[in-house]
Amino acid sequence: MKNVILGISGSIAAYKAIELAKLLINANYNINIVLSKSATDFISPLTLKSLFPKKVFLAEGTLDDHDQMLHISLAKQAGLILIAPCSANMIANLSNGSAPCLLTSLCLATKAKTVLAPAMNVVMWENLIVQANIKKLKERGMLIIPPSSGKQACGDNGVGRMPEPHNILEYIASIDFVSYHTLKGKKAIVTAGPTHEKIDPVRFISNCSSGKMGYNLAKAAQMLGATVTLISGPTSLNPPENMELIRVNSAQEMFEAAHRKAANCDIFISAAAVADYKPKSISIEKIKKGADFSLKLEKNPDIIYEIKSQFPHIFCLGFAAETTNHLEYGYQKLKAKNLDAIAINDVSKGKVFNEDYNELTVITKNGTEFVIEKNPKLEVAFKLLCTLLK
Repeated sequence: MKNVILGISGSIAAYKAIELAKLLINANYNINIVLSKSATDFISPLTLKSLFPKKVFLAEGTLDDHDQMLHISLAKQAGLILIAPCSANMIANLSNGSAPCLLTSLCLATKAKTVLAPAMNVVMWENLIVQANIKKLKERGMLIIPPSSGKQACGDNGVGRMPEPHNILEYIASIDFVSYHTLKGKKAIVTAGPTHEKIDPVRFISNCSSGKMGYNLAKAAQMLGATVTLISGPTSLNPPENMELIRVNSAQEMFEAAHRKAANCDIFISAAAVADYKPKSISIEKIKKGADFSLKLEKNPDIIYEIKSQFPHIFCLGFAAETTNHLEYGYQKLKAKNLDAIAINDVSKGKVFNEDYNELTVITKNGTEFVIEKNPKLEVAFKLLCTLLK
């Protein structure tokens, strides 16, 4: 578990820090919240202390139980400092080495990575002084999450909004991995989500897949430098930004889309929960309720098997959802499909499906086994890709 200092500076976006703190805790981060003096003009310390007992510190430094200066002890504990929102005034203080409060003092006293999520009016963000300060902080090794664009509290429209909390969490999860650019120059295909195999105009065969693992694998591959094509079955997820997205419904459509793209790709990740069978014929009219009904099924194409058979140069990573005998069935699929690696999900008792966390047992073609412990799916995706494709 990583210790994170969540700093909150004086900005109208300070209210978003509550959601961000909850997301960080849910993602297994241990947080302490430190407010700048002006932050209390926008968010109540009582509110934060009620929601996060024993984790909130105000601008004034005090001594802890061991008579160490609080800014020193917090700085030593921190694995990461995140200031969100980070105002223009906070940026100026950090840039000039000024330490008027606990938050700025511990930033000077830490060796941990420091991440800033700026939030301010568009004209302030574009001001040459602010941009010079940002440049100086980057040169000193601080990481800046670019502010987003949109309508601002003052009524202006433009760049300067604090990124949404879930985007900040994704950035934090990626920090330990993206600097390696493991997949720079590579082309990857990721399949995700379920497939729908039509029975009639209103019914279909499907499964419980949400697509979250596949979407997070696509994001991780992109953040590691790959050019990614995401082939997605029906999901309710927001599509990743700056990524080619091909939407499909059936297994046959997914196979055809994958086959079209595979010739020029280096990596194929089959995270989709593809239906093994489909109705042999589809009724053109809704089947009416009445006497007993039987449905004849036929096999769908085995997408990853076909891709590996036709394009043996591609690194193929498969997924297996199993309820029993996980390793036995994993080894069988790895060999039968001639995969480079397979990641096994334990889906017994409804685990994994539609959850934000995952844990995997991974087997490679040379028989190496390793476990990725339960973590947010994006972090699991990074660990999986960086371990297999380093």
